[in-house]
Formats: sequence, structure tokens, C-alpha cells
Amino acid sequence: MSADGEFGTTEGSAAGQDSCIAAEEAAGAQVMPYSTGCKTALSNFEAALDYRAVPDPAVMVSFPIVGDADNAALVAWTTTPWTLPSNLALCVNANLMYAKVKDKSNGAVYVIAESRLGQLPVKVKASGKKQAPSKGSNAEAVQDGLDKESYGLLAKIPGASLVGLKYTPLFDFFIELQETAFRVIADNYVTDDSGTGVVHCAPAFGEDDHRVCLAAGIFETAGLVVAVDDDGCFIEKISDFKGRYVKEADKDIINAVKDKGRLVSKGSIEHSYPFCWRSGTPLIYRAVPSWFVKVEKIKDQLLECNKETYWVPDYVKEKRFHNWLEGARDWAVSRSRFWGTPLPLWISQDGEEIVVMDSIEKLEKLSGVKVTDLHRHYVDDITIPSKRGPEFGVLKRVDDVFDCWFESGSMPYAYIHYPFENRELFEKNFPGNFVAEGLDQTRGWFYTLMVLSTALFGKPAFKNLICNGLVLAEDGKKMSKSKKNYPPPKDLIDEFGADSLRLYLVNSPVVRAESLRFKRAGVFAVVKDVFLPWYNAYRFFVQNAKRLEVEGLASFSPMEQAVLLKSSNVLDHWINSATESLVSFVHQEMDAYRLYTVVPYLVKYIDYLTNIYVRLNRKRFKGRTGEEDCRISLSTLYHVLVTTCVVMAPFTPFFTEVLYQNLRKVSSKSEESIHFCKFPSTTGERDERVEQSVNRMVTIIDLARNIRERHNKALKTPLKEMVVVHPDNDFLEDITGKLKEYVMEEINVKTVTPCNDPLLYASLRAEPNFSVLGKRLGKDMGKVSNAVKKMTQEEILAFEKSGEISLFSHRLKLDDIKVIRQFKRPENVSEKEIDAAGDGDVLVILDLRADQSLFEAGVAREVVNRIQKLRKTAQLEPADPVDVYYESVGNDKNTLEEILKSQDQYIRDALGSPIVPKEMAPKDVVVLGEESHNVHDMSFVICIARSTPILSPDVLSHASGNSNHVETLRVYLLSRSLSRLKNQFQTGNGMHPNFD
Repeated sequence: MSADGEFGTTEGSAAGQDSCIAAEEAAGAQVMPYSTGCKTALSNFEAALDYRAVPDPAVMVSFPIVGDADNAALVAWTTTPWTLPSNLALCVNANLMYAKVKDKSNGAVYVIAESRLGQLPVKVKASGKKQAPSKGSNAEAVQDGLDKESYGLLAKIPGASLVGLKYTPLFDFFIELQETAFRVIADNYVTDDSGTGVVHCAPAFGEDDHRVCLAAGIFETAGLVVAVDDDGCFIEKISDFKGRYVKEADKDIINAVKDKGRLVSKGSIEHSYPFCWRSGTPLIYRAVPSWFVKVEKIKDQLLECNKETYWVPDYVKEKRFHNWLEGARDWAVSRSRFWGTPLPLWISQDGEEIVVMDSIEKLEKLSGVKVTDLHRHYVDDITIPSKRGPEFGVLKRVDDVFDCWFESGSMPYAYIHYPFENRELFEKNFPGNFVAEGLDQTRGWFYTLMVLSTALFGKPAFKNLICNGLVLAEDGKKMSKSKKNYPPPKDLIDEFGADSLRLYLVNSPVVRAESLRFKRAGVFAVVKDVFLPWYNAYRFFVQNAKRLEVEGLASFSPMEQAVLLKSSNVLDHWINSATESLVSFVHQEMDAYRLYTVVPYLVKYIDYLTNIYVRLNRKRFKGRTGEEDCRISLSTLYHVLVTTCVVMAPFTPFFTEVLYQNLRKVSSKSEESIHFCKFPSTTGERDERVEQSVNRMVTIIDLARNIRERHNKALKTPLKEMVVVHPDNDFLEDITGKLKEYVMEEINVKTVTPCNDPLLYASLRAEPNFSVLGKRLGKDMGKVSNAVKKMTQEEILAFEKSGEISLFSHRLKLDDIKVIRQFKRPENVSEKEIDAAGDGDVLVILDLRADQSLFEAGVAREVVNRIQKLRKTAQLEPADPVDVYYESVGNDKNTLEEILKSQDQYIRDALGSPIVPKEMAPKDVVVLGEESHNVHDMSFVICIARSTPILSPDVLSHASGNSNHVETLRVYLLSRSLSRLKNQFQTGNGMHPNFD
């Protein structure tokens, strides 16, 4: 800082321009938010950190006008009665109209803004009840807000005519200023939206009061007396209330005003009031000597620098932060504290000479003292000789320390000791890539970062910013340790895992700068919707990879992805493309710092992975389509799981690491940790047609299931035919070609018939999309709407083909018009026989009529379902081989046997083995479970069993007569399943699976 009070730039400084960092000595004191708890001024953004709703007194006080013919008094309203002893002026708005009214109950005459007449108190009758307007005469009793039964209008006075009037002061504590004070002044900050249109001015305790009174000559800068000390107590001069804390003196001051006959009304108001963010005490506004950063000087530059930054969400930047910068005031950076970074300012006793220490070297050179510590108790006693000569004494350091927010805002360069060290490191990495903090820091850290970097470097301190909201208790209140209104984080982590908690917060409104009502159920929902399905897909893969070894085949080893991309299976292509889309989406959203969009996409992806890819490929995974196809499907799932884990590792570091550590065992190229892996890059190898076709297939399946539910047709009941109506031949080709077997299996229909003629099974009608067109069309909306509704089917088809249509000079696109397809049922067919469902894009028609073949297929499905449930009851693993037997116990034994024979291939595909009559079971089978069932009046018993090895008598000849050896061998063989025993003998050493 130079002698005129400006921080300058030294040879090694960061700034190459005139800086805005300036100082004003005590004579230039400003009214600042002041903490009586910390005994120091606060910056305007610190004052905004803790606002609370509190009740305060609200009083109207009269100020008699000197020499008025009607003995009228101006009426001022205030919520800070403690400032009344320091009143020096009244301020009005010269552009407002004021009214002089007479109180009919006591003859008092008041002057108040005409638009605020309704704020005058309504007098009370002798009965103790307030006067009420006569029935039917409310308009006459209250005119222009004035209660005519209580007050009479004497005159209307322009605000400009009031300027210069003298009034009788309320107290005599500042009577020495009567030559210049106690008169009416004017300023536009006075409004008529609250109060009385007359503002009482105490220039030591109000920012606007100080400004307008100084400009009007009410006081001189050096002559301002601050009637409140550093503790917030009245000084000796305010003799009636000396030593009293200002907030506690309100009641006594109001009583004193009442005793003087100057109290017009007394009430209470609840409003938002600032509190000290450190001490929790209410702030007051108080004139204090301080050193300031001239923020207003660089306001335009701040706004330009803000435009160079990217914020998530952007509205915080465009609204909240932009508005705060537009109203930025000079920043008071000095604090009256002991602990803190000392202000490096040395000043002479007469204030004419100021030296800024920009380095330890400079301080040592000017003072001749070796400096080893920069804390106050080391540097406060260091003095500097005056350049003007010994007769001017020495320069001493000012008592103040830096506002801690100044240090926070200096972080990007201060933490690496720039510019004294690491110059190249700093210049290569500034501005920083991104910062993240809470919404409250728009007036805190974000603000100070922007101010200091703009002042010093002419650029913002950061390129990107993520702004988060507040995490509240479930009831919407602030989380409180004393109230214990939140679940302990350690308990949540122990129960659900750290990743679940992290993902819950990432997927919440908090990352969009909104508040979150924290719910334990929300964390559990993440476990249920994300981690359990994800883990189930992983577990299914491991089980089927192990099964290869159990069945005596070569251990699983993943094929190269280049080979897998040549797979002929459409769902392999689809899941690879969907995974590529996931990688691309996460790249896109992470680049844009939109964390909150990733989890919904992941949930959808995992749902597709488990309920489409895994579910529809179960036969392939279990080896029922051949070993080669099985290995292709398992390898595809392996690469999908690994890629998903690597992509999601930044979001779920622990869960993905656990999965990865097991998956990497079969790959020699894997990194030691998932967090050492490179983030997957996008290859661009996406098949959008396959993705769209599978998405439509899912829609078809959902629509068909809806039809079944409407008619109580269980999925186990097969249906004859499903017709898919859609104009896109490529889509129909996929549904009736590559995807046909999956559709038929999921819907349980015998045939799938395509139809590209929308009018064969449906009628079309068009409706305008009012939510889109309403604002755009305005007055034309009515006629355009009628024209859309009158479109013929041919016109609708032409519109769908071209993608647009012109109506009354308005060009409408596909999003502007809704095309609704209504099912056209064939004649002489009821809803129970044929029904349909659509989503506006595709129409699905189901033939619900049954025949004998469908009945038999339905019985077979029921039997398979019972067998699968019995396996679960017996606690068998999916890979455990068993034999299945049945016994018909009803009168129609032959019927059940014929049905099972006719459905033998379906049963083999579903179970992996045939179902055999119980009488054909070997004598030595071990029964694992048995249940009785009745399906369509056919009773039967199902039995699952495991064959055991039989010890041949020939073995005895090899036992050398040792019966104990023979018995031991027999027990061992009986304890093992044939398939596992076969595998162990083949491998020789009983090699364990690769997977845990």
C-alpha cells in the first residue's frame, strides 16, 4: 500500500495492474455489521451467513415540527428503539405525497406518507373495544387507507415541501449539534412499502443514515460520535442508559419515549435478522474504523469474470451470485482481534505516512529487526523510522488483523507461497479446474475467491464450480447434535455401506444446490434399487462361470472383446452398445459436472442388464445352447461388469473394488486395484438401431403384460398370437427376427405377427400438445387446435412421415402434435377374446382365446414352476445337478403323462434335464425334496433327487482283504455327487474354481 492508501505492486508481485485493494483510516469510518460477541466488524457477506426469524419491537414515534401552525408532528417507524437516543435527522422521499391528519380522540396532528395512512393506530373506545365501521358504510369509514372515524384529513403535502423543516429532538444527548441536526432531509432510499414514509436517522448505526446525513451536512466526518462501545453498551454520553446493552435497553427506551408523550404506537414484528456466525449474538450496524478493499471499483470486471466460469447448477451463477456481485460493496478486511494474520500496514502517528509490507525481507530492511514469526506478539513491537525525519517519530503497525475470509480467498496462491516460490507451478494451474462448496458460500468463499483473483490477476480463481445445498433432518429442520434429529452416520455406514450413503447424496437435490430432507429409507432404497440388482448380476455370472468347472469343462477365461463384437447374438450387440452408451453418458455428464444425472441412468442400465440381458439369456449362461455360445455370453457379461465397475468406481469406490478384485482373477492383464484402471474411453461403436429396437421390445413386453393383467391371464398361461403394429419395417424385422424368441418367451405366446399398416388394427386421431404450443401460438391456439383435431387419418400418416405440417402459417413438428392410436377390434370378437394396448408409438394386440395345445403348454409351465420352487426349498445352488421325478396320483394319470411327453423339449430347455416317472428312479437315489401339487384338477407328486455311486463287488478284490478301506471308500463315494466326482477324477487334483 502506498502512502495514499492504495495497495501497490512490487517487482515480484502477482498483479501487473493497479489494484483495487485500498484502505481508509478511522476518519473514513463506515457503518458495518458489528458483532458485539466478537467485538469486531464483519463483512457484508459474513453478515448474511446466519439469518434468523426473531421478534423485535416496532414503534411509531412523533417528532413535533418547529413552528407548525397545527402543532403537527412527523411520525417515524422503527424496529430498533435503541438507536433513538442517537437520532440526528428525519428522512423523507421528496417524490412522495404526505398527509396531515388529526387524531379525533386527543387532537394530535400527524404527518405521514399518504399511502401509509392505514398504519396509524385505530383508537379504542371507552368500552375497550376498537371502533368498527358502520354496517354498509365501510367504503366511507375507510378512505385512502385512513380510518375516518378516528382521524380527519387536514391537508396533503408534497414530500419536497417537508425538506428543511426543523423538529424537536427526542433526547438532548446531542443538543450541541442543533445548528445542523434535527431537521428533515430527503433521499430516494425512503419508500412507501413499509413504515410511515418517514425514516429516523441515526448516522452512527445505519449505512444509508450515515450516507444521507453526511451528504446533507448533519455532521462532519470527524465529529461523529458513536454512542455504543465495543461491547454493544451505551457510553457515558447517553447518561439515561449508560452501560446498558443496547438490545436489553429497548424496553426502557420505549417507556422513556412514552413518558415524553411521543409514543404513537407500540407493537411487535417478526422478521429475518442477522446474527454473528461465530458467536451467535445478534448483529448491530455500527460506525467503525476499518480498512477496505475497494470492490465497487472493480464491480464491472467482477461481472465479466463471472461470465467466464461454469457453475452447476447454472441458476446460482446467473441469479444469486450475479445479483450479489451487482450489489457488491467495499469489503472491510480488518478485524479487531488478537489471533489472526496481522495487517501488514505500518502508519505514522499523524496518519500521513503508510507503508505496506509485502515481504519479510522488506520489513527487516526498513526496521533493522530480524523477523522469525509473523504473529502479532512478534511483529507488533517492530517500528519503522519515518522517511520524513526523526521529528516525525516512528511508524507502528495498525492493531487489526485480516478478516479470515481474506485468507480463504487467497488460497489458490497463498498455499504454495506464490509469488515467492512455485511461480511456474502456479501459473500453469491457475485458474483452478473446479471448486465445490455449499450454497451459503456464494456470499463467502466463492465471493472472496472471485474478488481477490479479479483484483490481482484480472481473471476468476476457478473454471468450474459445483454448488451443493443443505442436508436437513427428515422433518425439514436443521440437523442438530443436541436434538439428535438425524441417524448417526456410523450406524448408516455399518448397516448400508459407505457407497450407499454416497450414492444417495449424489442422487439427491443437494448436488443441485437444493435442500435435502435426509431419510434413512432413501439410503436403503439405493441398496435395493442399485446394489442388490447389480450384485445379483455379478453373482449370477460367478455361479455360471464356476459351473463350467463343476461340469468338468475348461475353466472360464474371458474372450477378447474384439472377438465378442462379432457375436451373432442380438442381445450381445445390444448390451455392448448399451454399455458404450453408459460410458459415453458418464463422460458427458462428468465433463459437465452434473453428478446428479448419473445415478438415474445407472439404475436404468442395471435394470436392463439384470431384467433383459441376464434374464433373457439364462439358457445361454447355463450352457443349454452349447459350450461355445455359453462362453461368449459369459465373456460378454464379464466385460460388461468390469466396464461398469470401472466407470462407477469414482461414485462407489468400495463396492466396485470388491467386485473387481474377484473378477480380475481370471485376467492376467488386470490392474491391482480398480482405482489404478484407466477410465474407459468411448469407442463410438454403438448400434443405435439395436438399442432402439430392444427398448421398443421392452415396451412391447410391458404392454402385453398389461393386457394379461387386465384379463387375469398369468404369464404361465400360453397364448396363441401377438400382433405388433408399427410403421417402421426395420423395427418389425428385428421383433420378428433376431428378437422373436425373446419376445415369445417373455410374453409366452406361440407366434408373433408383424403389421406395418397402422389403419388395419387402429384408428388415428391427432391432438395438439397444449403444454408446448400454448405459449408459442398465443391467440392462434384456438384455430390451430381445431385444425389439428380435424386432421384426417391420411393427413396424420403424412404428418408422421414428413415430421411436420403447416397450419395457419405455423409450422408444427412431431413434438407439437400427439398422435393417438385407438384399437379397432375385429367384428364379432369380444374384448375377452382379443384386446390391445399401446403407448402412442407401438400397438400390441393379444389373442386371448385358448385351445388344447395352449392348455398343455400352460400345464408344463406350471409343473416347471413347482420344480424350481422345490429346488429353492431344498436350498440348492443353480449349478447343482439333480434328477426330477413325478408321480401322478389322480384319476387322470394318463392325461398328465401325455402332456409332459408332448412338452418334453420345453421341460428339458427349462430345467436342463428331463422329468421322469418316479417308478423309473434307481433304488439308491438320495431324495432331496418332495411335494404334492394340483394343477388344473390334476394331482401329482414331484421329487428331486441325486444319484449316488454304487460300489461294485469287484472292488473288493483290490482291497487286499482290508474291509475298513472298502468301507471308507464307500462312504466317500456316497457323499459326492456323480458330476462333481467325475470332475475331480478328471482333474486329478480336484482343482478349485477361480472365483470365490
